[in-house]
Amino acid sequence: MKIRVGFGYDVHQLVPGRELWIGGIRIEHEMGLLGHSDADVLIHAICDALLGAANMRDIGFHFPDKDPHYKNIDSKILLRKTVELIAEKGYKVGNVDATVCAERPKLNPHIPAMQQVLSEIMHTDLDDVSIKATTTEKLGFTGREEGIAAYAVVLIEKY
Repeated sequence: MKIRVGFGYDVHQLVPGRELWIGGIRIEHEMGLLGHSDADVLIHAICDALLGAANMRDIGFHFPDKDPHYKNIDSKILLRKTVELIAEKGYKVGNVDATVCAERPKLNPHIPAMQQVLSEIMHTDLDDVSIKATTTEKLGFTGREEGIAAYAVVLIEKY
């Protein structure tokens, strides 16, 4: 069996007047993430990791922010298309391990719902989607609540 590993990272600025979407679910918060799409930082990191593992460049290459078709798009659609892209090369998702860095809102209560949504989109077992939440102890842009960052590592398998 051939396996490959990919790493993804994404960051978006927190701003008033936007909904906050992380891991495919809407989270109540006074600010949301700024971006061309819905700015789901976790899904974007996972997409980049999947594309990187398959040696298919990055999310911006496949879904450019200059393309009006992707304006305000639901990032779950981008993840679904990413899974289809790697499938065209004969790969499927093995597992995902991701970390979201945010001071607020607290994300731990939302992790089971995120895992459920993401596992369904990626056609994988719930147990194959690990999501962790952390803070930066008030350091840096995430600590000052200026933005949220996400990191993802994925394993893909040739089928």
